[in-house]
Amino acid sequence: QLELAESGGGLVQPGGSLRLSCAASRFTLRHYAIAWFRQAPGKEREGVSCINVNERNIAYADSVKGRFTTSRDNAKNTVYLQMNNLRPEDTAIYYCAADGGFVGHDSMCLGPPHPGSFATWGQGTPVTVSS
Repeated sequence: QLELAESGGGLVQPGGSLRLSCAASRFTLRHYAIAWFRQAPGKEREGVSCINVNERNIAYADSVKGRFTTSRDNAKNTVYLQMNNLRPEDTAIYYCAADGGFVGHDSMCLGPPHPGSFATWGQGTPVTVSS
């Protein structure tokens, strides 16, 4: 069974930064498009960022463009989400997910991710932005 694990969440003041990590056990992340999603209380899950296998397609939600950056470290089998200039509205549980292989690699991450394209999910890490 494929497994993903997020880490790096926590409490941060507005304007601060956090770096989330998504690590895999039992499979190699570089073979999958990896997305970050978030879900705030009472709201639907939102696609935050997506990076495809060859890193030629990287997409972000409009709400985080210019503030969040996703990247891969294939040697560490880890994908990161660097979050800068955090705002209270960024408060949510953040999840990483690996694609289900439903479409080709070059067709992934052409825009903000949709949950239906991703088959393997982590348990989430909470991010709270508050003074």
